[in-house]
Amino acid sequence: MHAEQAAEPQRLPRVLWAMMFGNVVIGMGVMVVAGLLNDIHTALDVSVTTAGQLISVSAFVVCLGAPVIAASVGRWDRRQLLVGSMVWYAVFHALAALAPGFYSLLGWRVLAMMAAAAYTPQAAACIGMLAPLAQRGRAITFVFLGWSVASVLGSPLGAWIGGTFGWRWSMGLLSVLSVVSAVWLAARLPRGLVPPALSAAAWRQTLSSPALMLTLSITVMSAAGQFVLFSYMAPYVFQRFDTTPTQFSLMLLAYGGCGFVGNALLSRRIDHIGAERAMGMALSSIAIGMALVSQTHTFGWMVAAILPWGLGVFASNSAQQARLVGIAPTLASASVALNTSAMYLGQAIGATLGGWLILHQGLAVLPGVGSLGLLMALAMSLWASRMARQHPVKTLH
Repeated sequence: MHAEQAAEPQRLPRVLWAMMFGNVVIGMGVMVVAGLLNDIHTALDVSVTTAGQLISVSAFVVCLGAPVIAASVGRWDRRQLLVGSMVWYAVFHALAALAPGFYSLLGWRVLAMMAAAAYTPQAAACIGMLAPLAQRGRAITFVFLGWSVASVLGSPLGAWIGGTFGWRWSMGLLSVLSVVSAVWLAARLPRGLVPPALSAAAWRQTLSSPALMLTLSITVMSAAGQFVLFSYMAPYVFQRFDTTPTQFSLMLLAYGGCGFVGNALLSRRIDHIGAERAMGMALSSIAIGMALVSQTHTFGWMVAAILPWGLGVFASNSAQQARLVGIAPTLASASVALNTSAMYLGQAIGATLGGWLILHQGLAVLPGVGSLGLLMALAMSLWASRMARQHPVKTLH
């Protein structure tokens, strides 16, 4: 019995490991700036809220880019697209590492993030061609486990390198890891991997589906609630608790470790409990964590409070992907791309709102506002479950 359980993860296709590592690199690139914000605003002599534009502007560009890319690359070989995305990520993070000032850094960072707009949704959309139907939910959550790994290892490492040696070294590390990912993907992905192209009618059906649109709005609200605080986590922690870069990195490590555990548990159980229930559990965990953060007054309690947030953060992303695919499998390319768009739109909204709150009310209000956003996302999730039953999406032929 134990031997069978130990062997179970090996039943997934080996190519999924390369795709998962791609998400490790993409996730690290997305999240690393939050940990570097203090170093960037000090080194480049800009305010914290100005430095926060590295998150909000990049997120807004990716929000627009994900559906445009999905609509434009319908007949592209996904091997070429995914490998090319990682090469793009490598080039522009190398340029970011050499940026002479803030606005050149912002420009290179925005261009680099276009790879995130392409890689994550297109990797998810072609999983159905690489994994059998019975393993589809598990395969999706496994590939998105890469974001958890990025949080466990990538974000704390990037924050520590940035705090110790400077933010440029973190950007350089991202460039090197992107090259490694591109080589691995080129070696593992089969040629001729082209999911069926979506027609204009399919896009119209996706955009006109009440169930899909409400489900996507959950992603916006959840991401906005979290990024009100997460975008400014470094200044929040350093100013409130006077921590060192090593302490902050260890806090991110604990947060990411819980993210990994939460997503790993979900990956094994989602096909049994269902994506809707899994999403509700994940959002509840995040909301509890953020509410606890708002009540902390010492760094030790801050670390303890952030753990429930970590348990739900990546599990919610994975559950949402599986939920969208389950609602309308034939529209997965469109809905997953739009979900990426929704996630980054939420990040842009959250980072912008967080910056406004800092200017007008201070850092202390951020976690309380964020937890309210998560409670709203949880209510919307329950509503979306009812909507999906009342307005099922018809299969396209």
